[in-house]
Amino acid sequence: MSTGARHEPIIRMKMIEKHFGRVIALAGVSVDVHQGECHCLLGDNGAGKSTFIKTMSGVHKPTHGEILFEGETMEFADPRDAISAGIATVYQDLAMIPLMSVTRNFFMGNEPVKKRMGIPFYDKAYADRVTMEEMRKMGISLRGPDQAVGTLSGGERQTVAIARSVHFGAKVLILDEPTSALGVRQTSNVLATIDKVRKQGIAVVFITHNVRHALAVGDRFTVLNRGKTLGTAKRGEITPDELQDMMAGGQELAELEGSLGGTV
Repeated sequence: MSTGARHEPIIRMKMIEKHFGRVIALAGVSVDVHQGECHCLLGDNGAGKSTFIKTMSGVHKPTHGEILFEGETMEFADPRDAISAGIATVYQDLAMIPLMSVTRNFFMGNEPVKKRMGIPFYDKAYADRVTMEEMRKMGISLRGPDQAVGTLSGGERQTVAIARSVHFGAKVLILDEPTSALGVRQTSNVLATIDKVRKQGIAVVFITHNVRHALAVGDRFTVLNRGKTLGTAKRGEITPDELQDMMAGGQELAELEGSLGGTV
């Protein structure tokens, strides 16, 4: 299994704070992400995961803190700046149109063109060929490039979104709960896709609340709780039970059990 590069992080989030009025969503979170590794960001609902990745991807500007990308301080004005830099995010809704073909979804907003007599036309043959090749690399065999996205399984749709991001030059791929609504087989396919992406040298930030899914592909694990980092561990440094306890507030539960005489 790849352990990821251990040189200068491709992206470094230093003491990130995000305030929404009087609400403090992030209270000094620091995370490093290296090329060729899968860094899992875990936490229960309300832990701050979504706010953190939206700050990393340019949706939110941090109230305090610094973002370093490839060693340079970055201030993203909007998500387009982050995408241009090479930070791609695949959200749970996938931003796809079910009735459109896989190819049209794959190239949406980046349609290839060719010119005939100086007039630009959509290059369907090129788009179809690339889509089929990229999906095949990810282990998905389509019936054809005109197959509607809506006919694909949830896991296959996730793979289309991931393959699209990789094809268009993602250096950091952020995946927001990609396995949360999938069955066992579909989850296995998505995790295999994450492994393929990591082995291409791309940094993957995998947001999840499922410890088993994180441990299947993760190289490092950072746990968030109430907008703060509870720590980061490498593979082999933490057990599944310890990781689950950190996520679920195991220490707080133990203290409550003690105060109630073990009746919880």
